[in-house]
Amino acid sequence: MTLHIAPVAPKTESARAFLATGPKRLLIDGEWILPASGRHFASIDPATGATLAMIGEGDAADVDAAVASARRAFTSDAWRGMTPTNRGRLLGKIADLIEAHADELSEIETLDQGKSLKTARFGEIPGAIAQFRYYAGFANKILGETIPTSIGYQPPGKKIFAYTTREPVGVVAAITPWNSPLLMASMKLAPALAAGCTVILKPAEDTSLTALRLGELMIEAGLPKGVVNIVTGYGRTVGAALAAHDGVDKIGFTGSTATGKALLGAAQGNLKRLTLELGGKSPAIVLADADLKLAVPGVARGIFANGGQVCVAGSRVYAHRSIYDALVEGLASEATKLKLGHGLAPDTDLGPLVSRRQADRVASYVEGGRADGAEIVAGGRQDGEFGTFFEPTIVTNTRPDMALMREEIFGPVVAVTPFDETDEVLALANDSRYGLAASLWTESLSSAHRMAAEIRAGTVWINCHSYFSPELPKGGHKESGWGYENGAQGLENYLETKTVCAVI
Repeated sequence: MTLHIAPVAPKTESARAFLATGPKRLLIDGEWILPASGRHFASIDPATGATLAMIGEGDAADVDAAVASARRAFTSDAWRGMTPTNRGRLLGKIADLIEAHADELSEIETLDQGKSLKTARFGEIPGAIAQFRYYAGFANKILGETIPTSIGYQPPGKKIFAYTTREPVGVVAAITPWNSPLLMASMKLAPALAAGCTVILKPAEDTSLTALRLGELMIEAGLPKGVVNIVTGYGRTVGAALAAHDGVDKIGFTGSTATGKALLGAAQGNLKRLTLELGGKSPAIVLADADLKLAVPGVARGIFANGGQVCVAGSRVYAHRSIYDALVEGLASEATKLKLGHGLAPDTDLGPLVSRRQADRVASYVEGGRADGAEIVAGGRQDGEFGTFFEPTIVTNTRPDMALMREEIFGPVVAVTPFDETDEVLALANDSRYGLAASLWTESLSSAHRMAAEIRAGTVWINCHSYFSPELPKGGHKESGWGYENGAQGLENYLETKTVCAVI
């Protein structure tokens, strides 16, 4: 039966007012301006197909203006001369304003991306607040060091004094994905600003609205003009122009591995620094001694949260043969409990995927697996009047060479495979070009830590999945990326070291 989704309006007056203010502009040099082309594109509610707002379609000319603005701001007294403590206070004000507008931002995010309001309000918007508060504390703790040297020669009566300073890398292009728009923007903005960089933010074209609202809040917080510029538009124009621009010193990108590889070529002109968080095909390994009361709902959340549109989603589950049937049955039960509906509806567990294009892509992987002999235990159906919903899906009887086992689906689809021996399952888990994350489910402390050491992934969770916090570094091995976000390592992305050696 086809889902019939009625439009749901936001409850907060400020969300309604923001959506009603007319076509959205670009933020350049502290002003909201029309795109140079005068063109706009529609931001769509994926649940209903309704147009939420018209978004300014930036291009290379707008990128030039934004980079020039960021470059001026980088050396301005208002920003470069701001004390580290005051920079931290500014980040704290931004966090306070996001918190004050959390209900509004959650509703805008839900409408724009499709996720359930529960996910936005109690997961991702608080996560964005936490990013700014965490890095606010770092702003006045960016330290150099003095270095005792072993240089053999120094003039008579003189001494050598050597030290390092830490300096902001410069102008940053932050290119963010559509799955967790405000959170991913905050993960780049907060450490970059704490370091003293200036930023051009390019949000995903499918989900630009909360980035634009954040821009308004940052201005309200007192951010000097040009420190953050926001250029909305398409990756092939705005993203490409930022990647190739010689006025950009650093790119922070989250998105597909294919796009990440393209950025490598585009960035070679001035050897931009790159931080890349890319694709994933994360395994979840459930051992024979796992607590299934914990593992079943935990593994289900690890793949079905946000409709599987999560880079670390546990899309490959390996279950010990002794508990395989019980795990499959439990996951199928969890899948059938989840209610599909408009993200703003209070009883919705899973909203639509971000677009019909993405839902079609997920469906193609499921149908390809079915044609190749895989069995659909639960779900497997695209739904909704606009084809943007996809049922939580459990797949069995797969082979390691199938596309749905090797490629990132980015939807609510999990394949469950039995195993017998530890060495066997470790080989299966590592048999991927990706290495973003993994989870282990076991009551054995020894097994957990021994296996964690053997898994080639940037994060390994034990008896949980998709647990994040700003202090926990997050990044990928193999083709899942370069570098780490979050924690002290996240700040390092936006700093350079200068060595000073003086004869005094």
